[in-house]
Amino acid sequence: MDPDFWQNRWAINKIVFHEKDGNKLLARHFDVIEMPEGARYFVPLCGKTGDIAHLLSKGYQVVGIELAETAILQLFQELGIVPAYCEVGSLKHYSAESLDIYVGDFFDLTADVLGTVDAVYDRAALVALPVDMRPRYGAHLAAITQYAKQMLITFEYVQDDMDGPPFNVDENEVRAHYADTYEIELVRRIDIPGGLKAVSYTHLRAHETSLHL
Repeated sequence: MDPDFWQNRWAINKIVFHEKDGNKLLARHFDVIEMPEGARYFVPLCGKTGDIAHLLSKGYQVVGIELAETAILQLFQELGIVPAYCEVGSLKHYSAESLDIYVGDFFDLTADVLGTVDAVYDRAALVALPVDMRPRYGAHLAAITQYAKQMLITFEYVQDDMDGPPFNVDENEVRAHYADTYEIELVRRIDIPGGLKAVSYTHLRAHETSLHL
């Protein structure tokens, strides 16, 4: 997907995918990967999601990466935090106590720069990418996090009925990307009232999947 697509969405504030108060599935099944207080969560393609504030409030450390710098400037503003700033190679690094956010291309983020990760929370990353990019994303994510446990949320619908993102990523595709390296458990499948983008699909579902070694 062209990076300009996401930059433009943030520039014109067309961010219907943003959940100001965080994702309800995260709150409902927060203990699915049983991380102790102080653990470090990685949130790929994080935007300014309210889930970051939720994780911080629970005593976790958070590290994220996002392509659109506008989103990260808004994130810190909404958290009421003035971050420190530096550049790490091609990435910009905004940081504060228990919070590190990198701005730039996800594929430019390395394990050395990312540092220790105890768990991954993928709420809107895999589903934001077109089908040809998803295998590369999954492999890179697993490698830079050293196969840390994941909490993954995806959407299931007939792709021909609607343009993404978010794209259709069903259980079979999740297993195709991750079954060789993770044990996969489908935690919950729910219908979404009204569907996405004001289009109703009775078969549209959100999947919450726990991935772990």
